[in-house]
Amino acid sequence: MRERTRLADQVERVRRLERQLADAVEFAELAEAESDENSLDDAAHQLALLKKLAGQAELEALLSGEADANDAYLEVNAGAGGTESNDWAAMLLRMYVRWAQAHGMEVETIEETAGEQAGVKSVTVKISGTNAYGWLKTEAGVHRLVRISPFDSNARRHTSFASAWIYPVVDETIQIEINPADVRTDTYRSSGAGGQHVNKTDSAVRLTHIPTGIAVACQNERSQHQNRDQAWKMLRARLYELELQKRETAAQALEDAKSDIGWGHQIRSYVLQPYQMVKDLRTGVETSDTAGVLDGDLDRFMAASLAQRVGATRDAAA
Repeated sequence: MRERTRLADQVERVRRLERQLADAVEFAELAEAESDENSLDDAAHQLALLKKLAGQAELEALLSGEADANDAYLEVNAGAGGTESNDWAAMLLRMYVRWAQAHGMEVETIEETAGEQAGVKSVTVKISGTNAYGWLKTEAGVHRLVRISPFDSNARRHTSFASAWIYPVVDETIQIEINPADVRTDTYRSSGAGGQHVNKTDSAVRLTHIPTGIAVACQNERSQHQNRDQAWKMLRARLYELELQKRETAAQALEDAKSDIGWGHQIRSYVLQPYQMVKDLRTGVETSDTAGVLDGDLDRFMAASLAQRVGATRDAAA
């Protein structure tokens, strides 16, 4: 039913665009026949708007991967650099949260390890919404920040790195079999806020898949049983995402980049000093509106990366 509803919405969207286009063209023809300049301007404006809407629909049609419609887990990790990198990881997380909220998506914190002085060392959130994974999967990689450090008393320029990794939430229609003997389970005391029960018991759970080295953790629930259940869902999602990567032969080697959150592996640079520029190193898309990007204005980057990724996959298949 979910798939039927999605397809029905897409068909209705195209038909609505066709009806609006026919009405706009008819209106323009009448305005031209009557030499009505104001009506012609209105018709031109309407056609420009329809062109933009058609472009958005065409782009969303690229979200045809088997997991693109699913919700997504977003994992942000600070690179080397201590407080500076931890602060950048927190900024990166805020950027994605603002993007998700602007698109009507819900964000739930699964696990968070705070930095010693500021920011976060690592954080995992679940983003729920239409095509959440399809859009966010293009953001996986290392992000580089250049700015005057607010933590440096000498006001020197610093370069910091943080990584964002995306994997889809696996629903009941996708079967992922995991041998329990291949998984190591560790329990520990939660470090974040959550009340006396959370902080005084070993309720947090970390699962490590020994063959792949993939590790997931959950500490946001009150009981160890709930955290264990959520962690297993996350582990299945990570292994599923790993399989999707293997199928995309033309996609970037994300696993290689994970070994080093630093130079040579970044997908995007955010320069705040001595000039302001955000540039995607894969597509060449750039903007000087750094404040807007850090506030969640990421659609232009996602759109370009998605189009490039789909094109590369099609070329490889051909």
